[in-house]
Amino acid sequence: MLKDYLFTVSERFMRYVQVDTQSDPHSDTFPSTEKQKNLSQILADELKVMGITDAHMDDYGYVYATIPSNIDKKVPVICFCSHVDTAPDCSGTNVKPLLHKNYNGEDIVLPDDITQVLSVKEYPYLKKHIGSDIITASGLTLLGADDKAGVSIIMDMAHFLTSHPEVPHGEIKILFTPDEEVGRGTAKLDLQKLGADFGYTLDGGELGTLEDETFSADGVVLTIHGVIAHPGTAKGKMVNALKIAGEILAVLPVELSPETTEGREGFIHPVSVNGITEKATIEFIIRDFETKKLAVYEQQLKALVMNVMEKHPKAYFEFEVQEQYRNMKEVLDEHPQVVQYAELAYDRCGLKSIKEPIRGGTDGSRLSFMGLPCPNLFTGMQAIHSKKEWIGVRDMEQAVTMLVSLVKVWEEKS
Repeated sequence: MLKDYLFTVSERFMRYVQVDTQSDPHSDTFPSTEKQKNLSQILADELKVMGITDAHMDDYGYVYATIPSNIDKKVPVICFCSHVDTAPDCSGTNVKPLLHKNYNGEDIVLPDDITQVLSVKEYPYLKKHIGSDIITASGLTLLGADDKAGVSIIMDMAHFLTSHPEVPHGEIKILFTPDEEVGRGTAKLDLQKLGADFGYTLDGGELGTLEDETFSADGVVLTIHGVIAHPGTAKGKMVNALKIAGEILAVLPVELSPETTEGREGFIHPVSVNGITEKATIEFIIRDFETKKLAVYEQQLKALVMNVMEKHPKAYFEFEVQEQYRNMKEVLDEHPQVVQYAELAYDRCGLKSIKEPIRGGTDGSRLSFMGLPCPNLFTGMQAIHSKKEWIGVRDMEQAVTMLVSLVKVWEEKS
């Protein structure tokens, strides 16, 4: 931990989670909800109070800020990034954060819904926080640790560095993004304006996790065109697109579903079905850690569709593949120092780095392929996107300490 430093991370976190920033996947605006800007503006204002003069929120809700270098030698410009929005999966309105001091290891009944019980049996990681403080919501909402924990950690790091000018460091960029939870976190980002060489997202879980690998991801939109007829005289004429969609769903390979895969296994997953008799659409997500396997899964899916469609010669289909994101490891392997320096920072803080692939994606995936190599660092968040979401205060404080160590490593190695 940082010697004699009074951490502000938990106090900031308790305030930030009370600002509703839930994003909306069905919105056509950017950001998808205007309320995300409420927190972004608070963050920009607080950074200015720290003396970071260029801190500002742009029209899209992004927060950009620069902590200037305080040394003479040239050091790569490092960016720390987190997202302000919370997931659409669970309400983020009227979040009531509860600080449980000196957690004793017993079940925690969340007061606003006593059916919501946090237990060591369900969340064994709680054992590591016995005797320490944890934060939960009240039972009616998510907490918002994903990713206001990351936001709070970066803000406390900025507070430490601006109040401890004796700590040598190069130029540091701070970036807070909207709409990460709906897959649009980098859609309006100006990388040239950001001006960073390398980056780190603060959007990971358990203490010590260091993630440099994500799924590669495609989306598939399957459109089935049937034949409409009046149902009273439909015999021999109607071809029901909805029923064809049902046939396709019924023959999807069980062994390639999220419900049956783990570790490094990929999947084909239908996420939505819409339509009427004449026309139906199925949206799929295709995932694997090896990018080349996406095409294999897509051909497998298309062959399956064609087999079903052969039984309905009057119908036809469209099969559209959309690239979503790629495994960030493909980029990070070209810049090994980004992960190596993080591992060194962890080690100096007494943390064993836990490297594991993410069965999903982060802003770091997109940032890496946009030209900003960007692994993902821990925050401590647990049970995300749920009413049982919680976080340990000590984990957040150790993350602040680790970031300070990391900027020192970059300064020393340059």
